[in-house]
Amino acid sequence: MTHGVSRRTVLKAAIGGGVLTPLLAGCGALSPAGSGPRSISVHTQLSGAVAGAQVFADVVAAYQRSTGRTVAQLKNGSDLPIVFETSTLAGKAADVAIVNMMGRTLSWTRLGATIPVTDLLDDWGLRDKIFPEALTEWTDPQGRLRAFPFTRTNWPVSFNTGLLEEAGVDIPTTSDELIAAADALRSKGIGPVTVGGSDWSGQKMFLQILQGFLTADEARAVFSSGKLSESAGALKGVEHFVQLRDAGVFVDDVQGYTSDSELTQFNTRKAAIVPAMSSALALVPGERAKEVTVGGWPMPSSGGVLTRPSVIKSYNGHGIWISENGAKKLDLIKPFVQYLYSDEVVDDFILGSGRDMNRVTDTVSKDFPLVAQASRLTDDDVTPVMLPDLLIPDAVFEPMVKATAMAYGTASAEQIVDTFEKAYQAA
Repeated sequence: MTHGVSRRTVLKAAIGGGVLTPLLAGCGALSPAGSGPRSISVHTQLSGAVAGAQVFADVVAAYQRSTGRTVAQLKNGSDLPIVFETSTLAGKAADVAIVNMMGRTLSWTRLGATIPVTDLLDDWGLRDKIFPEALTEWTDPQGRLRAFPFTRTNWPVSFNTGLLEEAGVDIPTTSDELIAAADALRSKGIGPVTVGGSDWSGQKMFLQILQGFLTADEARAVFSSGKLSESAGALKGVEHFVQLRDAGVFVDDVQGYTSDSELTQFNTRKAAIVPAMSSALALVPGERAKEVTVGGWPMPSSGGVLTRPSVIKSYNGHGIWISENGAKKLDLIKPFVQYLYSDEVVDDFILGSGRDMNRVTDTVSKDFPLVAQASRLTDDDVTPVMLPDLLIPDAVFEPMVKATAMAYGTASAEQIVDTFEKAYQAA
């Protein structure tokens, strides 16, 4: 058995056989169209309505025109990781994958689906162009840089001050103020906080609320193990979440909302408050943005560990991963990756899509005012809390989303803790 075959055997076991048959049956469609001696293939999440999708399409087109080389693209959304893994098993993985570091992708380098880019960082002259904190976050416990960090995450809370004024309240900075604001908004027929209670956006909100009662070290231990019941702070956080939920802080039927529907509700003035990452804020229309102020999630009024409202900040966004197939084309991938980190392309992403980038730059978004507001928040304004995605085991991610979705319904604190812990135990 060759080394390559053994890698695929391990990856196949990691994926699980149940999903392979239907995907592999059509594996011809798993590779981007186009091939040739001057061609590379890219599997990307920067597509469709995602912020930066059009910019990426434009910069790829410009690269092809200037170099005469072909960049064949395969586009997927949240299903990209499983499609990429299945393509790898079929020996048809794209040379490059542009995808978030979370869940399944955390194990790619360890399993051999992608190669570490640690040595390439200096060879390609990129080390000084990327935030050192981003390189640290994208490095695995064995010291391997999984991929080139490209976009990053800034996850503030947006407040429609026009709606708050209609309700006669200011931007809340504490949980007591938030509950009072929710009551006032509801009395005017306005939804308070909207969030995707049924998907990953609601999961992030739930875990952010817990961090109001956890130190960074305690949060790492809890999110790695899932043992809420063994942490006094985590239990307080769950109880606090239930208090907010039962006080009507979240919009009605929030457990049925998604990250897309939360933004629609906010953009149409049906809700006054939304926790949304900066890439989503880039999609808020200019007319709405004029009446919005960006800040943090209100801190617990008592018993918490925060002294300011919180914002999730992370250098984890889209990374540029190189597959086993790509390892054979490094001479062609090198100029393409260097091009993506050029001042011109980074400016295009910041100015043309409002994306936050891991490239060191002084460029600030101009046409995306909420993204610019978020980028100007300092530690004097808000307290950064972690994005737990790097700590949550691969197999736990989806079950945890289901557990937190249940939390937005009518479950008690005890039921939430039990379901949350069972998500870890089943993995």
